[in-house]
Amino acid sequence: MIYITFFCMITCTIYGLYTLKVEKSKKINNRLSKLKNDHAAEEVLGSNENKNRKFRERIIVPIWKEFKKSFKRRMPGDKAVELELNLLQAGNPFGMTPIEYRLIQVALFIIIPFLFGGYGMALSSNAAVAILFIIFGMLVAMMLPKMYIKQKIKTRNQLALRELPDVLDLLTVSLEAGLGFDSAISKVVSKKNGVLASEFHRCLEEIRLGKTRREALSGIRDRLSFDEMRTLISSILQAEKLGIGMVQVLRIQSNEVRDRRKQRAEEQAMKAPIKMLFPLVLFIFPSIFIVLLGPAVIQFLEAFK
Repeated sequence: MIYITFFCMITCTIYGLYTLKVEKSKKINNRLSKLKNDHAAEEVLGSNENKNRKFRERIIVPIWKEFKKSFKRRMPGDKAVELELNLLQAGNPFGMTPIEYRLIQVALFIIIPFLFGGYGMALSSNAAVAILFIIFGMLVAMMLPKMYIKQKIKTRNQLALRELPDVLDLLTVSLEAGLGFDSAISKVVSKKNGVLASEFHRCLEEIRLGKTRREALSGIRDRLSFDEMRTLISSILQAEKLGIGMVQVLRIQSNEVRDRRKQRAEEQAMKAPIKMLFPLVLFIFPSIFIVLLGPAVIQFLEAFK
């Protein structure tokens, strides 16, 4: 009986080990087949993507680059420089270059008059109406990009002007703590977000790339075209040239900027009653007169009847 039990135990152990080995081999084969299928699918997708990418790189991108080069050759150099400065002042919206901006202008000059002309033809079958709509569309196409850039420049300058006192305070405190001017600007960039922080970050990058501090700061003065920033940069450059203490200059500029902000707030408060006069006269007063004098006028007319 003992021998039979021992034999059964050995047999079951051998069968279990064999079954475990078979199960492991099945799992490994299943995983390998799955990985092979996934890899084959990835290769198929990758080959399709490579085909699409090759088509784009071989046909579309070269044609677009050649068209931009030919358009760039026709653009005057001074016009390109002026457009580039305007785009930098606007914060380089959508990452546009001067060539792309001019291409967008040309596209709008074609599309908008066409749409306005089609709308004019839909309203009336008269050709004169369609011509008037086309002329109006041309004017809109000419004015729309310029107005957009001017609005972006104005908004960016307003944001920078709002951030300027706090940035000056942090810059002054950093200089008083013993940091150098470049280190103080780096501290401002790391602690602040916004238009001024991005401009100072660009200034630091230009200095690292080899520009002098005067050239980098003059670039900020060109890109942010409002009086307070021009005065600040001119004061910094003059203090650096004459060897004046930078802390004292920045503290004076900070006080002047805050005084000017207070004066602008007072000016806006003084303009508020005049601005409120027009909606009062055009919208509120007529309604009040109708409510108050309307019944009296109706009774007056009934009495005369």
